Amino acid sequence: MFPNLLQATKEYWRQLDELEVAYQQGKIPLKEVDVRVADLMAELAVERRAAFRYFWQSCLHWITTQKETVIGLAVLGLIAYAWVLTTSVSSTLTIS
Repeated sequence: MFPNLLQATKEYWRQLDELEVAYQQGKIPLKEVDVRVADLMAELAVERRAAFRYFWQSCLHWITTQKETVIGLAVLGLIAYAWVLTTSVSSTLTIS
């Protein structure tokens, strides 16, 4: 299951807004606000860790299943980098 970090963040901000309104109306004391904010931050942190873990596992899965593709892209990148270096060096030498 894909963790929906965007929805969790929206829910976090909605709950913070409700908490702010309740505090401004005098319905809850400041200490209660502090406790609830800490709880909300902990809940969002759990969702963030789950989203990061899912992303990391997806990357690892892709790398293990596409090993030849990753190696081919790396070699192609090195060849392109070497080509850029050699053409820039040779064009610098001919201009001087």
